[in-house]
Amino acid sequence: MKTVVSEKGQVTIPKVLRNRLGLQPGTTLDFQDDNGRLVATKVLGDSINSAFGILKSHRSSDEIMEQLRGPTKLP
Repeated sequence: MKTVVSEKGQVTIPKVLRNRLGLQPGTTLDFQDDNGRLVATKVLGDSINSAFGILKSHRSSDEIMEQLRGPTKLP
């Protein structure tokens, strides 16, 4: 399969390859030069770091835990 480099240095990865390799919008690729060959490797993200900050809350963690567990009983 062939593709053309655009004026901005962009290329389109053929759909067959995107599907086969599971490349979706937002997938990060790492590019390497291997003796004149361009090699792209899909970067596998850390699921915890990729989800960090995804949930927005204006409550403190103590308030959330109290809602989940109920009020703290002190002696």
